Parts: sequence; C-alpha cells; structure tokens
Amino acid sequence: MKFSAVALSLGVLSVGILAAGAPALADDNAKWVAQCMKDNADAKVPETVVNKYCVCMNDKMDNNETRTITQWEKANPEARKACEKVAGWE
Repeated sequence: MKFSAVALSLGVLSVGILAAGAPALADDNAKWVAQCMKDNADAKVPETVVNKYCVCMNDKMDNNETRTITQWEKANPEARKACEKVAGWE
C-alpha cells in the first residue's frame, strides 16, 4: 500500500512538472513556426500549406534545437521532403 501511494505521488508530481513547462514549450514552438512562416512568405503555395509544413518540421526537430526551421531543414532533407508531402507542397 505504501508503494502505491508513493508511486501515485511521484506520478502526480511528474505530470505537474511537465504541465508547468508546457506553456513555455508552446510559446517556443509558436515562435519557431512564425519565423518559418516569415521565411517562406514568398512561397507560391497557400499560407495553410506553408503552416502545415512549418508545424511538421517543428515537430520533427528536437526541443533543444537552436537552429531555425529554415536552417535545420537544409541539414535534414529527408524531413523536409516528408513535411512537403504532408503539407501538400508540390
């Protein structure tokens, strides 16, 4: 019984810690996607396609990445191709 209470407490604590970091991560993701949208403002595809592409690329990047999506995509052509396909960028 003690083990279950301790395990439950640790589980609640870890969820609380993750939730506390979630708003900051969401803000950071929004910043990266907004920069990607800006970098691709002259694209000859609808804005919705660019947004899907940028979100896809952001999702593929590690949370500790320091390069912009535009910088990262150059070093990761397979991810770029996959996200172009997901977004319908053709």
